[in-house]
This record gives sequence, C-alpha cells and structure tokens, in this order.
Amino acid sequence: MFSFHHVALSVRELGPSIAFYEIFGFEPVFRWQSDDGELSIVHLKQGEVLLELFRFRTPVDAPHTSHELSTDLPRIGMKHFGLKSEDIDIAAAHLMKLGLVEHIEIVEGRTGIRYFFVKDPSGLMVEVVEDNRKL
Repeated sequence: MFSFHHVALSVRELGPSIAFYEIFGFEPVFRWQSDDGELSIVHLKQGEVLLELFRFRTPVDAPHTSHELSTDLPRIGMKHFGLKSEDIDIAAAHLMKLGLVEHIEIVEGRTGIRYFFVKDPSGLMVEVVEDNRKL
C-alpha cells in the first residue's frame, strides 16, 4: 500500500546542492520556479528515491543546535538521511579525493553498521552507511 517516495530539503543554493548530490548518483529530473522567483524546486532521482530540493529567495537559517550531530539528535524532528555504500572505505576515499572533505572518521555504530557523516553545501548532514546486517 505504501512505499518510500522522497525526502525534502531546503537548501541555500540549487547549483552547489545539485552538484553535491550528483556525486552520490542523484540526477535532476524535474525543475519548477514560481513566477516571482521566490521559490525554486528541483527533484533529484536515484533509483526509486527522490530528493526534493527547495530554494527560497530569502531562506531562514536552521537553529544553531542543528549544526552538530551531538546537539541535533536530542531535538525532536528529522535529523538526517542515510545513503548506503557497499564499501565505506572506498566511499570515504572517493569523497576525500574529490575534495568534498579533508578527513573522514568511519564509526563502528552501536546498531551494527559502519558510518560517517558529511555536510552538503547548505550544512545539512548526510550519513553514509555500510550495512551488511541483511535486515
């Protein structure tokens, strides 16, 4: 009856955000802009999953607590989304080679996965996971 459809993100600028998510295999499939230019929407697709990017002419910054994982997790609301990698070591090396980040610390999670976080151009946290639990 139901299946996952999309995640919506408000971003500061579309160009850098689209380029960032293209690194992870997402491709732009839809664009729309309001007549007054106040709002632009882009849908990026990877497989059956959509990322819906909103870009407002006058964005409102996220609260300071959302800038770090340790202060964001206790706050009620959506935290981040995860992208799966078959080999997290290769994924981390690839992102560092592209200059996306200088250093990545891969964490052995309490739930049995390996993961790390990167921030997109708007500072939104994206988790990259290697999950071999076969859940």
